[in-house]
Amino acid sequence: MRSRAWLVYALVTTGSWGIWGAFTGLPATHGFPETLIYCVWALTLIPPALFALRRVGWRLQYDARSLIYGALIGLLGAGGQMLLFHAVRTGPAYLIFPVISLSPLVTVAMSLALLHERTGKLGALGIALALCSLPLFDYAGGSSAGAYGQLWFLPALGVLVAWGVQAFFMKLANATMNAESIFFYMTVTALMLVPVALAMTDFSTAINWGMDGPYLAAATQILNSVGALSLVYAFRFGKAIVVSPLTNAGAPLITALLSIMLLGTAPTGTKLAGIGLALLAAVLLAIEPEPAPANTPRKEYDYS
Repeated sequence: MRSRAWLVYALVTTGSWGIWGAFTGLPATHGFPETLIYCVWALTLIPPALFALRRVGWRLQYDARSLIYGALIGLLGAGGQMLLFHAVRTGPAYLIFPVISLSPLVTVAMSLALLHERTGKLGALGIALALCSLPLFDYAGGSSAGAYGQLWFLPALGVLVAWGVQAFFMKLANATMNAESIFFYMTVTALMLVPVALAMTDFSTAINWGMDGPYLAAATQILNSVGALSLVYAFRFGKAIVVSPLTNAGAPLITALLSIMLLGTAPTGTKLAGIGLALLAAVLLAIEPEPAPANTPRKEYDYS
């Protein structure tokens, strides 16, 4: 059913990102740097981008507004990743990732204020529970944060804002652009920042170029890229205030469950709380009744 298309795409994103999250750290553990993983990820965006454009007969929108939206969305996403590299070099990951996980707060706030999106009681409760669950997945207690100083906080805050604003503009751009063009420009901007990632790489250290290095990175990052494409489609058909919390809470839920079942990771109390809240939130957001469709003509995209 078309009215539930957003949920199908959101679940594809959730599943892809959930599996990706469970295994994404393995290449770095085996000696393949995060900056080079970024380069691999940028390359894995190309097949989904070509697939998407083929679906619409290679009709790429290149009017001024589409170029601006596409570049903005792509730079916010890839630029946030660059900031994340800096943050994790200067601060504790157990504090950085809970901060970044709150990016849907920015998306929800902007969508409520600027797009006037609304949802019912079940949806509102699901959004609240999803937002509450997000920091719990990544939080790990530690007592040495003071040793890092505060240099990590501003980059982490920058990633939070960048990714939250990016999701908002994904929704906004879908009103005048097709999802395929949005994803194409996301791919182009990600590739443009590959030289930056290469410049940030310390090639003086040993780098694993074996199967469990770049090849394993490619196998995991393709899931990330497919999930990103599905997310653009989810924003096309669904509300940002629902899609963003659902995907950002649902993916760590699957990651946590896979880590427990396949990798033998023992969950902490906070992670168990996050799993419970995210599971309840996902159910509430999925069963929230759809509003009656408005009698508005279908948007015809301008490809000129």
